[in-house]
Amino acid sequence: MVKHTLQDDHDHDTPVIVPNLDVTTLGGFEGKNPEQMLAAAQEADRVDHELTIRQALRKYKVAVFWAMLLSCALIMEGYDVVVIGSFYGQPQFIERFGSVGSDGKMAIQAKWQTSLSNASVCGQLIGLAINGFCQDRFGCRKTYIVGMCWMACVIFIPVFSTSIGMLIAGEVLCGTAWGMFQTLSTAYACEIVPTCLRPLVTGWVCMCWGAGIILSSGVVRAVLNVQGDLGWKLPFMLQWVWPVPLAIAAYLAPESPWNAIRRGNYAEARKSLLRLRASDVHDEVPVDNTMAYMVHVTRLEEAETAGAGYAECFRGTNRRRTEINCVVWAAQILCGNAILGYAVVFLQKAGFGVTASFNLNLITNCQYLVGGVACWFLMARYGRATLYMVGLAAMCICLIITGGLGCINSNSASTGVGVLLVIQTLINMTTVGPVCYPIVAETPSGRLRAKTITIGRIVYNITGIVTNSITPRMISSTSWNWGAKCAFFYAGTNLLCLVWCWFRLPEVKERTFGEIDLLFENRVPARKFRSTVVDQFAHGDAIALPAATPDLEEKKESVEHKEFI
Repeated sequence: MVKHTLQDDHDHDTPVIVPNLDVTTLGGFEGKNPEQMLAAAQEADRVDHELTIRQALRKYKVAVFWAMLLSCALIMEGYDVVVIGSFYGQPQFIERFGSVGSDGKMAIQAKWQTSLSNASVCGQLIGLAINGFCQDRFGCRKTYIVGMCWMACVIFIPVFSTSIGMLIAGEVLCGTAWGMFQTLSTAYACEIVPTCLRPLVTGWVCMCWGAGIILSSGVVRAVLNVQGDLGWKLPFMLQWVWPVPLAIAAYLAPESPWNAIRRGNYAEARKSLLRLRASDVHDEVPVDNTMAYMVHVTRLEEAETAGAGYAECFRGTNRRRTEINCVVWAAQILCGNAILGYAVVFLQKAGFGVTASFNLNLITNCQYLVGGVACWFLMARYGRATLYMVGLAAMCICLIITGGLGCINSNSASTGVGVLLVIQTLINMTTVGPVCYPIVAETPSGRLRAKTITIGRIVYNITGIVTNSITPRMISSTSWNWGAKCAFFYAGTNLLCLVWCWFRLPEVKERTFGEIDLLFENRVPARKFRSTVVDQFAHGDAIALPAATPDLEEKKESVEHKEFI
């Protein structure tokens, strides 16, 4: 077991963390002895810290390309999430699968809405378990390709469904593939780029999910006047556009070097690192240094983690990492997003007509891209935890006002509800939505990253099952009939998440994976993560880094205020 020492500089009250690492545990690598390898790893870490976003985009434009391309798998998941919710207000779908309600009008019963909304979520739980097993054993690319092939086959079921039960079965099978992509895309994007680009590519993952929502809203609006079953079948058919091209892209893409090293395939990791750099960058020394750093961090994690199974995620300091992953994922829904998933029905219950509700829903969902781009700039300047908590607080205020307007029966109140939905979506996609992805990708241990994200996403899906079960009943006139007043309920869950974040969510902005490991292993409190100085390369007798020297303070200041470009 590797021991670490946390030392405080009493003059300046800045804690310093250094690992007492026996370098003989590192072994030789590419002709280097352990001391040379440690020096190479330290050099790679120094270069990574000093890299600006502009430099990183120039040197690692190939890595950014592959991260963004393979993240497009999330477009399909985001597409279906809103397609199903929008169908509950689509006349053609209601005519095919609906029944007469107590008010004498045709509608999809709340129990069937719950079953349809939860069907894909249940399938995603299966897919998450499959991905957690396969990604660590076979790599990201092979797992991705198999998921795409499966997706291309099972789309046939919802397209040719003749009953709502068959449609539910198709959603379960499609959800299996979506579950695989949920964690795979995030982990892959995070691992193939340098530290300063992690929030950009993981934020892009969220934007892909939002792009799917925008696409589905536009498609459902476009087929609103298409008569018969084709009105609801066409949106499902569009999902055939993605699997084959993305499977080919995954075949051509480089493997995650971190994943390859964890599987002991150093040759594949080095080949990937060479491919991920720009073709005009011919110096292979930085690649060797990066390899040394990855091996260094992986060995540290192996020493701290007895195994790499799911049980290890709930032991020692990994339990805290798993808790963060679970709550941050669950807060994605509990912050008020559960209402946004039923925006069309929610707006119609608030007094909007069919066409007006679909139009406003499309406008609302466009905020996913607008907010995502804005968040790129905000994450480069402010911390993840700060943006996350500010977003929760702002959404909580919107929910309280929305609930209040739901108590007023007037056209102006209905208009106000629609405006607040747009504002809330913009706030969500500028803060909570995209910021979630770098947090859940960066906080787990490298050896447990896929499994920790999988556990967190399972909690997310279980939370979705619960909210998908109660939200339709809150809104539906044939059930609880709360209408816009259901926003009060989610204001309460939002507030609980905000309180948890203040005490438990650490700031990992501009921290490398090795530094994050040491901060968790030394049980640094969440509010002290940003101010704690870490030396992850010290060994032997632990000597505290001079945390308050002018040079270091100047360097720290320059890092904290690094410009976006």
